[in-house]
Amino acid sequence: MDQAKFLPDASLAAWLAELSAARLVLAPRREGGAVVFKPYDPAVPLELTRDATVPPKGAVFPACEELMRYRRVKDPEKPGQPLLEVEESLPEGGVVVFGSRPCGARGFTVYDRVFDAGGLNDPYYAARRKATAFVTLACREAGSACFCHWVGSGPADPDGSDVLLTQVPGGYVVRAVTEKGAALVGSGLFSPADRREGEEAAAHAKARESLDDPRDLAPARQALLDAFDDMEFWSQLSAKCLSCGACTYLCPTCYCFNITDEAQGNEGARLRTWDNCMSFQFTLEASGHNPRPTKAHRLKNRVGHKFSYYPGLHGGAIACCGCGRCIRSCPVGVDIRQLVLAAVERAREKSHD
Repeated sequence: MDQAKFLPDASLAAWLAELSAARLVLAPRREGGAVVFKPYDPAVPLELTRDATVPPKGAVFPACEELMRYRRVKDPEKPGQPLLEVEESLPEGGVVVFGSRPCGARGFTVYDRVFDAGGLNDPYYAARRKATAFVTLACREAGSACFCHWVGSGPADPDGSDVLLTQVPGGYVVRAVTEKGAALVGSGLFSPADRREGEEAAAHAKARESLDDPRDLAPARQALLDAFDDMEFWSQLSAKCLSCGACTYLCPTCYCFNITDEAQGNEGARLRTWDNCMSFQFTLEASGHNPRPTKAHRLKNRVGHKFSYYPGLHGGAIACCGCGRCIRSCPVGVDIRQLVLAAVERAREKSHD
């Protein structure tokens, strides 16, 4: 990609204004005690000092989206046989998500393998993914719940980003990661980074040093499979879980969904909405049978999917970006790191029996 550029602090608002002229720009701002992505408004202060409470996954995978509208009409040649008119609701327009941390954008690499790879294509996801660019901000220091380095990432990981910004004295070092990103940084507001590349490297090193020592998660894939039928083990780990679903709704890599029809008379719409695998109703069958009847079964599935089943299907890639949102936002302090390590420790103890 292009060489590193420099954007002064004083030019940030002008750059966002330029981007907003051609597309929707989503930027982080405070709402109550949360940091959320909303359409950029120069009159509303940006919140770039802390990671967003909610990841930017809604930009590409909305919490609720209309897939199509339908209408029943009469067939003039066969009055007793109605026709069904269907109109797809494919998304339109470009979007730039500004100010996410790298882990928020990296989450979409997990989605890509499911919705737009290997000959399988979800047209709604693919259209939004193609039309959305991510301008991420490298972390200055790790939070207490961050573990991106456990899953092969880091505070300045460009994977999933189109442009990566690093804060340095007086502004930002800007690197285009993709061709899509290069098209966003052609403005005259930028200048060559020159000596500031050293400051960029120092900022990345400082952020990396703020992380604890990583744990090896390679044994987790088999360890979780080995613990699959040990419901006593999972019951102990899930004892304090409330099944509230905060972990799933705030996760940048959770992609479970439900599809429902909302109809009124002869017209209606088909909607896709986020779903929550920690809910009792997620696997409840019409017969009343539920293959995951307890929260222990559901927590086992959630952890197993991210660190065992998904890696088994996708070449070892872990379906977790280590952002720590599920840890920070859990009302009872369930820590997914502890769950995975407990399975690894269980396997180690069993091997010595």
